[in-house]
Amino acid sequence: MKSYLAAVVMILGAQVAYAADAIPAQPLEPAPIVVDRPNWALQVTPYIWAAGLDGNISPFRRAPTIGVEKSFSDVMDDLNFGGFVNVWGRYDRFIFSGDAMYVDTSDSHAFGPLPPLPIPIPPGTIVDASVDTKQFTATLQGGYRVLDTPDFTLDALAGARFWHISNDVTVSALGTSRSYGESFGWIDPVVGARAFFRITEKLSLQVQADIGGFGAGSDFTWSALGTVNYIFTDHLSVSAGYKVLDVDYDHDGHVFDTRLSGPVLGLTYRF
Repeated sequence: MKSYLAAVVMILGAQVAYAADAIPAQPLEPAPIVVDRPNWALQVTPYIWAAGLDGNISPFRRAPTIGVEKSFSDVMDDLNFGGFVNVWGRYDRFIFSGDAMYVDTSDSHAFGPLPPLPIPIPPGTIVDASVDTKQFTATLQGGYRVLDTPDFTLDALAGARFWHISNDVTVSALGTSRSYGESFGWIDPVVGARAFFRITEKLSLQVQADIGGFGAGSDFTWSALGTVNYIFTDHLSVSAGYKVLDVDYDHDGHVFDTRLSGPVLGLTYRF
């Protein structure tokens, strides 16, 4: 009996071994490689904006509205300081866009000789007036990448544009001077989009535009920027193009209905 059982076990074992040999061994699938690295990008672009100014301004509350038309060379003659910077970031499909500008200008005029006036200033007096204007504008937007291909991307954006205008006037005559300052500001909601077109590995086009205001701050505001970009290294590129920033603000005696427009040249550092 024991010999019979041993024979059965040997036969079964041989069949199992044969079946194991007949089925080819299946290699184990490698475990997926998980890369713990965020899909992010960040770039900072300081730029020069050769902008001219056109519009109507009332520098002080309920003061007369002054028509302004200055070329870039006129603006440069009055410029004390100007700074422009653009910041753009992305995490996965979520976008951040920021742009800020600060401009300080001084405009001086001499009036006279004055005619006889019913005030204690002798006729023929020359009056000097200097107006110092500081403008700060910042546009902050967040958004989502709605299209993403190797050669084309499209981002939808929404946010706010912050404005602050400060004016100081100094009037001098007969060895004495008087100064007066006033400032005002507002916030505009804005919505916009940004498109990127890759032409070659190093050359690309970019267009960004927005509209806003809608009576919440200004009556209306819009901006547009178009650039051609060239990559020098993985971290450094240069951009050249054209930018327009327009606003129509008239509130509480202050008028700031202007358009800044002109060529831009920027240097981008990419992290």
